[in-house]
Amino acid sequence: MEPGDGIVIFLAPHCKSRARIRATCHDRLDHAAILSFSHQSANDRAHWLSSTVASCRVDPGERHFLDEPAYKDPSSPDNVLLENSSFGTFRATKVQKPSNSAPLDPTFPPAFGHLCQRPKSFKAAQETMGSVSSPEMAWWKDGVAYQVYPASFADTNGDGLGDIPGIISKLDYLASLGIDIVWVSPMFESPQVDMGYDISNYEGVHAPYGTVEDMDVLIAECHERGMRLILDLVINHTSDQHAWFKESRSSRDNPKRDWYVWKKAKVGPNGERMPPNNWRSYFSGSVWEWDEPTQEYYLHLFAKEQPDLNWENLEARKAIYESSMRFWLEKGVDGFRVDCVNMYSKPQGYEDVPIVDNSTFVQPGPVWANGPRIHEFLREMNMEVLNNYDSVTVGELPHTQNPSHVRKFVSAGDKQLNMVFQFDIVDLGAGKKDKYCFEPWKLSRFKEIVATWQQFIEGTDAWTTVFCENHDQGRSVSRYASDDPKYRELSAKMLCIMLCSLTGTLFVYQGQEIGMVNVPKHWPIEDYQDIESVNFYRDMEKKCQGDKKVMDYVMSSIQVLGRDNARLPMHWDDSDFAGFTKRKEGAWMRVHDLYPEINVAKQESEPDSVLSFWKEMIQLRKEKREVFVHGSFRMVEPDSDETFIFVKQFGQEKAVVALNFSGTEQTVNLPEKNVKLRVGNYLDAEAAESQSGLGTKRVLRPWEGRLYLAAVD
Repeated sequence: MEPGDGIVIFLAPHCKSRARIRATCHDRLDHAAILSFSHQSANDRAHWLSSTVASCRVDPGERHFLDEPAYKDPSSPDNVLLENSSFGTFRATKVQKPSNSAPLDPTFPPAFGHLCQRPKSFKAAQETMGSVSSPEMAWWKDGVAYQVYPASFADTNGDGLGDIPGIISKLDYLASLGIDIVWVSPMFESPQVDMGYDISNYEGVHAPYGTVEDMDVLIAECHERGMRLILDLVINHTSDQHAWFKESRSSRDNPKRDWYVWKKAKVGPNGERMPPNNWRSYFSGSVWEWDEPTQEYYLHLFAKEQPDLNWENLEARKAIYESSMRFWLEKGVDGFRVDCVNMYSKPQGYEDVPIVDNSTFVQPGPVWANGPRIHEFLREMNMEVLNNYDSVTVGELPHTQNPSHVRKFVSAGDKQLNMVFQFDIVDLGAGKKDKYCFEPWKLSRFKEIVATWQQFIEGTDAWTTVFCENHDQGRSVSRYASDDPKYRELSAKMLCIMLCSLTGTLFVYQGQEIGMVNVPKHWPIEDYQDIESVNFYRDMEKKCQGDKKVMDYVMSSIQVLGRDNARLPMHWDDSDFAGFTKRKEGAWMRVHDLYPEINVAKQESEPDSVLSFWKEMIQLRKEKREVFVHGSFRMVEPDSDETFIFVKQFGQEKAVVALNFSGTEQTVNLPEKNVKLRVGNYLDAEAAESQSGLGTKRVLRPWEGRLYLAAVD
């Protein structure tokens, strides 16, 4: 090739052969421009090609492996010709920019990927594509993500359980909301002891949810609508029904024995058999389960049916990467939410933790989090798998409160994770010793948490997330605001203003966009399904011998914090069972009593609904992405326990957000003078604002939120 020549290569994010493409072309791309398209329509892509590439002379040349449909510039058919062969590859196109042509525009819409102008190596090309190496251009920063809990989203076959075709049927709804990234919670083969987080086959689909072919359709349909798809990556443990564990427990000398954590019993003071240590499981009881046939204990941080994988074993890690990750990435999945991401490396001494509860042998104390090799394992995961794909990782990171430690996980230069869910905000109210022993909290602590995780990335190459709901948490309206019918919608909108104004990748959980609330307080424990909540309730019942005062407290705590709050079936309309299922016996779990009042169909027809408000705020967030998604964060009056006021700034743009987290009027002083109201959650917000005069003083009504825009002086 002559100086100034180059090869333009078009890679689709859903390209099934991207790893093969990159491996094949690794040493041949010294003069290449790599273009990684987002999933826009064919017309949009063809338009960009016509307007941007038509000025280049194109000649037939070498072959390259590509998986985009063929494109032909309609205005200049001799200039651009990309042909799709019978093997799904393009005829290569050699590109030379004429000296009198305009330079290729590097500022085309970021949604179309990133153009590299003749990088010096494959690695340089990759690093400007928006992968782990180039977060400043990454598609996952500006995207809005939506979590789908398959069992509770939409049932299409009438068995009372949600399914993958149900997700497909609602993609247009998600697109109308403004969603860019769909995150599907575990839909893999599973005995469902822990709602799919006990996986028996990473390469299969739980039969009631559908098939692998259904997943292929879901991937394609998401991409057709310009959305990405990410899956849960559950690799701290498997199901005890996984083939690997069946082999591991078959005998002590099985080659896969060391793929899980096995330990000999200890001998108690009276000669009795004792577990290897006193660690307590997340789901109550010991983390150790005795295996009678092989006369050893195996480790399970969660249910006894969820044995922990041994990440110290290299062969086990290789199998994990191949089966749980590469299998789905090759199908076109765009990344993973990584479950229990800091629990893979256990302290190899397996020492007892300090005793804090004298009433029981097992003790809390998550010493298994952030173990000695955790960062090494995550770097290896990237090197072996993720760096070969234009993918994203968002890790679940509990028990990690130090910002500098969290930055180690999400520093772009270190190539471990793209971002994490740090747990401080969803741990508010959880008991220090027992999660389901609710402890009151103050707004000043809530604000401190928000500020910490907004500001910890400033001046670094790290990134953050914005969320306050997921499948493991109570509903945000009930937890952080008011689910009183008088203030329920106002509270949902106020929280929406806050979330859509914060820096980072925004995650919305199903039903949050319509303001779903917690389980009614009168529901008994028999209406709960979650193994964590039910096990804790039964354990406490035994400990206190059914003492009514204690059990009322436990039940009220579960009602606030319990995981089932988020797992109730989605409210689609006011028909039987909220339109979730046509099964005459109803859904797999009781539907919320309020579904006739809170549902999608009702809110889609109401311009002032919570759903309509979310659509407006997501659109505003995208229009003002610099200040809202990427802007700096400054909190005002941090000690107030009634109001939350903060300033977002990016260059010459500023936004001021004023929120009243109380049921009474509050007078506040805005930190900026020249501001204009852009959004309010009260219908008469503009009228109220016009009566405020020219000063900075404002009176916020109960659960009122206002967002102002201002210019830097």
